Amino acid sequence: MVFEGFSKEALLFLDEIAANNTKEWFEANRDRYEKLILNPSRAFVEEMGEHLMALVPTINAIPKINGSLFRIYRDIRFRKDKTPIKTRIGIIFWQGGGKRMQSSSFYLHFGTQTLFMAAGIRGFSDETLKKYRNYIQNEKNRETLHEVMQNLSQKGYRLPEPKYKRLPGEFDKDISYAELTKYANMFVYKEIPHPKAFFNENFCDFAYEIYEEMLPMQEWVYEMTLYDG
Repeated sequence: MVFEGFSKEALLFLDEIAANNTKEWFEANRDRYEKLILNPSRAFVEEMGEHLMALVPTINAIPKINGSLFRIYRDIRFRKDKTPIKTRIGIIFWQGGGKRMQSSSFYLHFGTQTLFMAAGIRGFSDETLKKYRNYIQNEKNRETLHEVMQNLSQKGYRLPEPKYKRLPGEFDKDISYAELTKYANMFVYKEIPHPKAFFNENFCDFAYEIYEEMLPMQEWVYEMTLYDG
């Protein structure tokens, strides 16, 4: 399957989902979803995965649902928003043998207006949060992360805000780079209008250049996930 870019019709289809967000409507239009979104996404995963192996040989690029692709149906059990169909399309490439959402990853999603690209982990589980806090007990690890964040910020990339207001109890109050202890995730991201390359075969090259710049965050987070001290 050759990737030739995503289409403007795909974005219009996402608009239609927003206006007709029912299972009945979606199932009646499932063939359009497969043609406009699912099949191009699979082709993108295959080609982008080959690109990313040059950066990270152990990257996972699996062109199927619950692999690098996400279900189009939203899990509404614990959400205020009860609309059943997602209106943005997510794709993930994760490193190593861990769970995809708790492994350092290259990620993107797109909706009708913007493209979001990220590297790292966008939300720590309790287990990963504990590992993160143990890992940054080491001053060198904190210093390296601080430098990565500073360098990426200077290049125009964005970073999440700390979740917690107070220093966690296991850290000394005089710790260096204390703000790092207050995060419940660690990633870098960029959100932009869809570039011209999004709509043609050059999108893999476009994405590769961004992910290459994000690589220091990807690598730091991956090393953190391997820590068992």
